[in-house]
Amino acid sequence: MTQLLDDLVSLLALEKIEENLFRGGSQDLGFKQLFGGQVLGQALSAASQTVGDERHVHSLHGYFLRAGDATLPIVYQVDPLRDGGSFTTRRVQAIQKGKPIFTLICSFQGDEEGYSHQARMPDVQGPEDLLNETDLSRKYQHLIHESVREKVLLDKPIEIRPVEMFNPFNPQPGEPVRHMWFKADGNLPDDPQVHRYMLAYASDFHLLGTAMLPHAISSWTKDMQVASLDHSVWYHRPLRMDDWLLYAMDSPSACGSRGLSRGQIFNRAGELVASVTQESLMRKRSS
Repeated sequence: MTQLLDDLVSLLALEKIEENLFRGGSQDLGFKQLFGGQVLGQALSAASQTVGDERHVHSLHGYFLRAGDATLPIVYQVDPLRDGGSFTTRRVQAIQKGKPIFTLICSFQGDEEGYSHQARMPDVQGPEDLLNETDLSRKYQHLIHESVREKVLLDKPIEIRPVEMFNPFNPQPGEPVRHMWFKADGNLPDDPQVHRYMLAYASDFHLLGTAMLPHAISSWTKDMQVASLDHSVWYHRPLRMDDWLLYAMDSPSACGSRGLSRGQIFNRAGELVASVTQESLMRKRSS
């Protein structure tokens, strides 16, 4: 495991400070606001630590309530709503400065046999000959504001290799469809919970940008106000975050300054391991 990946695993593992109460650090990605995927992954980590190993998360639904501060720690309060015969349900509140910044409800289930079908994996180029996102960003480094340039250009614990090329500083209108390969930059422990909350962390990358594609805008476009509003993940099959996964994203609608994006995540064998939806704020401020 690389040091960057080890740091991310430690960040998501959390410190238990009381029964059903956890504390997590914050990751500085160069912006004052917290990355939504960090809060999502930490909240799921907190919930998972209150559930027996025989049950795994199969769905989660979260709302981003306030912008988080990347300079402060976060307290996670877990409410054990139900421990049933087949399913376990947890509610988690992420708190900074005495106020909730994010709320999550998630459900866990043990292994169970049943009917099975899935969507077909898109036929796209494999990851081996693609450039990773950090290398692509270095081509545009002169356009990145100096206050965040160093952080943006650092190597990342999650390596992302986009299939389609896209210049966020000169976006062109196109179909709201995007594909990218991603994986942890190193080997992870065999604990299935680690792979699930690591996937929750990574699932927040580029969904918002997919809804922007038809409008020739990006998060870097001047006067854009962008933020994740809500986020849902369904876990279908066992997964490993230290092997390549394909994230196939599309956006069926944008309206009222909100964009809806969907994602399907496949492993190299073509198995659909997770599905994701997110609604995001994409508001053009008055100049």
